[in-house]
Amino acid sequence: MHLANLIDLAAARYPEAEALIDGDRRLTYHAWQTRIRRVAYTLQARGIRPGDHVVFLLKNRLEHATAYWACQQIGAIATPLNWRWSAGDIAFCVQDAEAVAVVCEQASLAAVQAARSSLSGVHTWIYVGDPAPADYLAFSALLEDDGAAGAPPAEVSESDISIMLYTSGTTGRPKGVPRTHRAEYSAALAHSLQSQNSLRDRTLGVMPLYHTMGIRSTIVMALLNGCLICLPDWSPEAAAHLIESERVTALYLVPTLYHDLVNASAFTPKAAASVTKLGYAGAPMSGTLTQQVADMFQPQVFVNHLGSTEIYTFTICDRILKKPTCAGRAGVFSQVRIVRADSDGQGDPDDILPWGETGELIVSLSSPEAFQGYWRRPEADEKALRGGWYFSGDLVYQDEDGDIFTVGRVDDMIISGGENIYPIEVEEVVSRHPQVDEVCVVGLPDQRWGQVVTAFVVPKREMDGSFVAVSVVDLDAFCRRAADFADFKRPRRYEFVPGLPKSPTGKLLRRRLLEGGYETV
Repeated sequence: MHLANLIDLAAARYPEAEALIDGDRRLTYHAWQTRIRRVAYTLQARGIRPGDHVVFLLKNRLEHATAYWACQQIGAIATPLNWRWSAGDIAFCVQDAEAVAVVCEQASLAAVQAARSSLSGVHTWIYVGDPAPADYLAFSALLEDDGAAGAPPAEVSESDISIMLYTSGTTGRPKGVPRTHRAEYSAALAHSLQSQNSLRDRTLGVMPLYHTMGIRSTIVMALLNGCLICLPDWSPEAAAHLIESERVTALYLVPTLYHDLVNASAFTPKAAASVTKLGYAGAPMSGTLTQQVADMFQPQVFVNHLGSTEIYTFTICDRILKKPTCAGRAGVFSQVRIVRADSDGQGDPDDILPWGETGELIVSLSSPEAFQGYWRRPEADEKALRGGWYFSGDLVYQDEDGDIFTVGRVDDMIISGGENIYPIEVEEVVSRHPQVDEVCVVGLPDQRWGQVVTAFVVPKREMDGSFVAVSVVDLDAFCRRAADFADFKRPRRYEFVPGLPKSPTGKLLRRRLLEGGYETV
């Protein structure tokens, strides 16, 4: 179970099938196989050996996906980083990985140049674009050796590291997550089964290739001779155009991007007609947004994935329309438990809670999708890995049917007046108000309550772009009327903001709100 020959197998099955589209560049599997082999051969010729880290600071584009597959063929470790990162973050990760090669483009060049003087271990610098800056090899030069097209892949074992993704680092320095070929292959198989992907599916390649969701879409398309349609910069209008014009059949996005799509004037049910399979992950999706997405797409499959970079699948729910916000049950390779939460990293994997009680979700490391530890971070391993289980940090409960629901993160829990309050359940109620576009709930310090439940609300907009009028009194009355919503959970403070802070992958950055990083409207 390794990825070294996956493209070769796909090219042998359906050589003329469309494999990748990037703007006006369209490649069949046969044509892409030739490119990948040439790049793999040239990287070897430049001294890149099995086990070497090759860092990518690239948007979703042909060159990025090509370099990724070339690394798989020669046993090098693909190490994609966020191309928006600062020079400091880049320098830290390149040094941490002991990378020998860096591939960048115009969008990341300035930060790479600023970091370069401290990266003496890198011997190969590659630039996507022409002309290449001084001391950089143009990526196009990697394709020039015609004799390389027949070069066989290197010997690769399923236990070799395929990729190292870095966590976002919102609470400190990013952590490297090395994942073996077996773990990556298994995650792709699980995703394909759980998302009900089909042979020759077509998907929008918009989730970044430095993120587990982006990599999963890439591998699954190759596994099924599908087509990856690159969208390097997110725009709901551009996405709507590609979905319609390229007959996209499957989408795998974070809820934020679905929100943008269904609210884009350019997107209509007609434009969405080719899409039959929807999946989301990375953050909870409110019941209101779930219904909006279902109304727009009318999907045959609508799936919620709960997982992480470390272990791709925790749980899966394919009945999201019947049970909005539900995270479902353990994935095909997964075993999960709900244990008493302990934010100090001392939780016991055998301290299992009965159904209905909220605790931390833990996942067995026996899953073939699992990593086996962070890159040179024994203190992180000690906190997250205990007794053969991965402590996810996700707070969940199990309903009477045995289905799992997420209520937040261990670190996000609000303790107000001695009561435990989970932001997600408050957000679910506030988001139903017809004048609320988005909401994020945090606990701000308060002398009386310890923490006060605070809702940061983005109001909906009028046709002229102005925000609709919505008042604290209206929102408070709305929450008071909500069924099955305890009074002590009501927000005691509201802030109206033009937008919510999010990571490039659409994850809410609650910490910025806690630190006062917001403006009001």
